[in-house]
Order: sequence, then structure tokens, then C-alpha cells
Amino acid sequence: MAYKIPYGKQYISQEDTDAVVQALHSDFLTQGPRIAEFEKNFASYIGCKYAVAVSNGTAALHLPLLAIGLQKGDRIITTPITFAASGNAARYCDAEVHFVDIDPDTYVMSVDDLKALLQKHPKGYFKAVVPVDFTGYPVNLEAIRALADEYDLFILEDACHSPGGYFTDSKGQRQNCGNGNYAHAAAFSFHPVKHIAAGEGGMITTNDETLYKKLMMLRTHGITKENLQYNFPEPEKQGAWYYEMQVLGYNYRITDIQAALANSQLKRADAGIARRHEIAKTYRDAFAGNAKIKLQADKAGHFNAYHLFVIEVEDRKGLYDFLISRGIFAQIHYVPVHLMPYYRQFGWKPGDFPKAENYYKHCISIPMYPTLTAEEQHFVIQNILEFVNAS
Repeated sequence: MAYKIPYGKQYISQEDTDAVVQALHSDFLTQGPRIAEFEKNFASYIGCKYAVAVSNGTAALHLPLLAIGLQKGDRIITTPITFAASGNAARYCDAEVHFVDIDPDTYVMSVDDLKALLQKHPKGYFKAVVPVDFTGYPVNLEAIRALADEYDLFILEDACHSPGGYFTDSKGQRQNCGNGNYAHAAAFSFHPVKHIAAGEGGMITTNDETLYKKLMMLRTHGITKENLQYNFPEPEKQGAWYYEMQVLGYNYRITDIQAALANSQLKRADAGIARRHEIAKTYRDAFAGNAKIKLQADKAGHFNAYHLFVIEVEDRKGLYDFLISRGIFAQIHYVPVHLMPYYRQFGWKPGDFPKAENYYKHCISIPMYPTLTAEEQHFVIQNILEFVNAS
């Protein structure tokens, strides 16, 4: 049997299709009731007070930084092992992007390295930190919040990989990724290979009402009908149509069609997470004890949402090509952001973050999605072991 197995894949059910069709036949294709419904449902799922749906995950990263007034001369910190948008969102505000190396076992931002960087500079030198829940592994935001409070940092959690993930804090409390108890805001993505697929789409979550109101305005050109600034001499002549553009915002709206699909997908989010954990356990059992395969840490108190399943091997390129020849389309996540040509113009170079660079030399993301069958996963495992054991 010939296989064609991707590293990630969306699943569209009949219920999803029906929800989209209903939206298409409704009075609103955009700016309608399904968006507010999705925001309410997602906030409840994550456990936060406010959620703002936007056009994509990049917009979800950009708007919170814009809302806090990030601008030229400001600096943010993120990790080099992430999609470029984690840093680009700050560049859209003309701010500088700095990086912190990763923990070589969890692959997320090293808290110790973050602390070391902050100690080299005065309070206020950095304005924000953007830790990433890479692969779905939750960053210890409690530890990062302690540093943020000391150094006056805004925390924007990049949770695009991690809806459904959580960590347990020092008080023994479960802290869902994006719940706003430690980070000031979080960003999620609804790209097709993510847990919740909307075609495109994103969400910002927060517990800060003032920030929430700014985000709502900024996603729609900075236009509002609330707290109007113009003082009408004859208020009774002000029509219900009147609105004001009070700040320069963006058209970062999501559509009702996308929200309908996302709402439907959200209903089976827990089932998807459970299936991802079944797949992860099968991989871990199959590779356990193999000295030629390194697995991402699975530490107590951290519940990985498993957007990705990453392994490290010595001959990554060889394995990548071998798997493709067998119809298995693995992927690499990610080329370190600081080594991208765009970011090298700011002085970043090879050797700046050795743990991230070493990880990149060996990492490969193997198939991980809820509809991956047991037969397909066995085929993936069989071929990985065949290659690495012969190396």
C-alpha cells in the first residue's frame, strides 16, 4: 500500500460543513453574531475573561504589542525556535527583537537564560517578552512572571501551538495556556494544521479589561461607537450611524464563516487533545531506550498539547529524505529566527544561541494529527527505526 502521510492535517467533519453552510445562508458573512459566540466559547474553554477573534495568529501577536504602545526604540525578547511571526510582530511596531536561548530538553525559552539577559540591562531596557509554547509544551509562566514583575515587562504568551495545554504552578493550581493568570495576553492560531482549524484565524486572550477594549478597537481600523470624543453642540442630532476613528488600527477581522467552522471544531477540542496524547504515547513507547533518538522532555506538571511531535536524530537530512521516499512528509520546526537573512542584518549570527542551533541540526517533526491511523503511525515508526538503527 502506498502512503502519503503529512506531518499535520486538518479534519473537517460533517458537523463542520453544516456549520459553514448555515453561515453562508445567514444574514452575516462577516461582523455577525458567530464571532462573538466563538469569542465567548473560546474564553470559557481557556478560562480567561476576554477573547478577541482576529484574522490570523500573526495579527493576534501584533495587536497586543501595538496596544501597549510598542514603538521604535523599544525592545522585546523572544526565542529563536519559533515561527518568524513571534518576532515579526514587534518589527511591525518598529521595535527591536532580542532572543534568549532554549532549554535543550523542553525546547522552550530558558528561564535561566532570560534572567541572565535581563540582569545585564537596567529595568525598562526591554518592554516585553514573548515566550512560546513550542510544540504545545507550556512555558513556566509563573517563573517568567516573577522576572516580568521585577523588570517591568509585558508578557505576551505565544500559545499558537498550545490550546488545551497547561502547567501546574507552585500552588498546585492548573494554569491553562492563555488563561491570563500569569501572562498579560496570549495569542492563538487557527491555521489548518492547528488544533482548531478555521482556514485562517487567530485569538487574543486576556484578563485585562482596558487592554481588551484597546484590542477590540485596533482590530477594526481604530473605529468605535463608544466613548466618543467629538463634543456635539446638539447631541440630539447625532445619528445612530455615527462612529469615530480614534487611533490608527488595522483590518484584522475574522469572518462569520471562519468563526462558524472554529466554533464547530472547538466542540471536539478535548477529543482531539486526547487523541494527540494517544499518538504521543505510542511514539514514546516505540522510541524509548533508543540511544539514537532523543525525545522532547515530558516533565511532571506540564501537559503538552502536542501540536507537533519532535524527535532529534544525528542524520536529520538523511532521515527526512528517507521518509519522503516512503511517502512520509515530515517537517522541520524551525529554522532559528536569528539566522534568517532579515534578522542577520541586525547583527545576529551563528553561534549566538548554541542550544537552539544544535537543536535545529537534529530536529524533525513527525506526523501528529488526530486522524492519523494506528496503521499509518506504525508505518512511520517502522521506517524511522529502520533508518536510525542502520545509521
